[in-house]
Amino acid sequence: MSNKGGEKFVLGALIGAAAGAVAGLLFAPRSGKETRKIVGDKAKEYTEKGKEYMEKGKEAMREGAKGAVEKAGDTLDSVSKKLEK
Repeated sequence: MSNKGGEKFVLGALIGAAAGAVAGLLFAPRSGKETRKIVGDKAKEYTEKGKEYMEKGKEAMREGAKGAVEKAGDTLDSVSKKLEK
């Protein structure tokens, strides 16, 4: 089973949040230097969060693949035993 709708929603939410944050910073009444510093800090923060989410996603995929391989092996064994009979 795939969860493409959920993945698309999360991706859209992240993009929307990032766009909203950038728009808020660009329209805020601050000096250019201060705004650039804030944007840089937020970019670093979001990059780190993105890396964390990527690692969590990779681990979840590894676990899912491991489970799929185990299930496929069990199914193959079961089918093999039935064919032997």
